[in-house]
Amino acid sequence: MNKQDIYNFLDEKNIAYEVTEHEAVMNMEELSKVDLLYPGRDAKNLFVRDDKKKNYYLITVFGDKRVDLKQFKEKHNTRRLSFGKDHDLKEKLDLETGAVSPFGLLNDAEHAVHFYLDKQFTKNGGIIGIHPNDNTATVWLKAEDLIKLIEAAGNPVHVVSM
Repeated sequence: MNKQDIYNFLDEKNIAYEVTEHEAVMNMEELSKVDLLYPGRDAKNLFVRDDKKKNYYLITVFGDKRVDLKQFKEKHNTRRLSFGKDHDLKEKLDLETGAVSPFGLLNDAEHAVHFYLDKQFTKNGGIIGIHPNDNTATVWLKAEDLIKLIEAAGNPVHVVSM
């Protein structure tokens, strides 16, 4: 799904959302220069794989959080993790570098990518800001709605403290 497909999908599912259109951003530093609707509720998304290239994960945390992959491995009983390659991202989620988003899971026909969402997103109003599979906008919606959409699409969802 591209950006417009995501908007149409959210409309079809009667999911309330807001959009911040902006220049293309490739990282959290660039996003920090954008005037956001909900400062501090933007998400950082990490696409990682295990050392056998058998399991893939999308880890979504608050934009200012750091993720220690070694600690994540130990806490969630995975094999050693490293960042997924561009071709893996394209193959698994049909996304380009810089546009990694939980909405990419809607493109995962094999339901092979495990989604780990920071539990903090479900607190204090539950708003999360993520790209609509395109890094020129941020979609704001309730984390609970995002979880329901991903689960309905068939991907494993893990809401955890990070």
